[in-house]
Amino acid sequence: MKVIGITGPTGAGKTTALGALTALGGVLIDADAVYHDLTVSSQRMREELISRFGPVYHGTVLDRKKLGAVVFQNEAALADLNAITHKYVAQETQRRISEARAAGAPAVGIDAIALLESALVDYCDCTLAITAPEELRVKRIMAREGISEDYARMRVAAQKPSAWFQEHCDYTLESTEADTVETFAQRARALFQRILEET
Repeated sequence: MKVIGITGPTGAGKTTALGALTALGGVLIDADAVYHDLTVSSQRMREELISRFGPVYHGTVLDRKKLGAVVFQNEAALADLNAITHKYVAQETQRRISEARAAGAPAVGIDAIALLESALVDYCDCTLAITAPEELRVKRIMAREGISEDYARMRVAAQKPSAWFQEHCDYTLESTEADTVETFAQRARALFQRILEET
């Protein structure tokens, strides 16, 4: 079984590429979704967050605004938040990889925006950057989220550029203006097949 780390900036076409991997029988692990699940299901993580950041929960529901107000203007607090949450996300990801292996899946795709900066990269046999030109990403984000061009450009500017992802990943899949959803999905599927066939 191959574990493929998949990353890249917003609006690049990750959703379409991930669909191509599941069509080949791959299992997807969305690191962001794992984190959100754990904020509710992991009592140990909840206790650590409360111990470090105070009353940031209402029962079992994390008050994201309250936590955000603490960490987004304080680098040390943000580093502590990442240290706590990444540990639990890594453990749960490892458990899901083992589950997929036991079920005979041909591949696991770990989808994480901060994959390359996290411990999750250590679980990967290879990494794939999904990229697209900046102008295309701006258009897609505006259409997808109904936001203004200025706000979309701000979102794009806040992330690392495509070149950074390409430079740090083993493979790159770039979607272009010429792609339709179908042609991009076909190219993604062909690349995943190639990766799965490599020893």
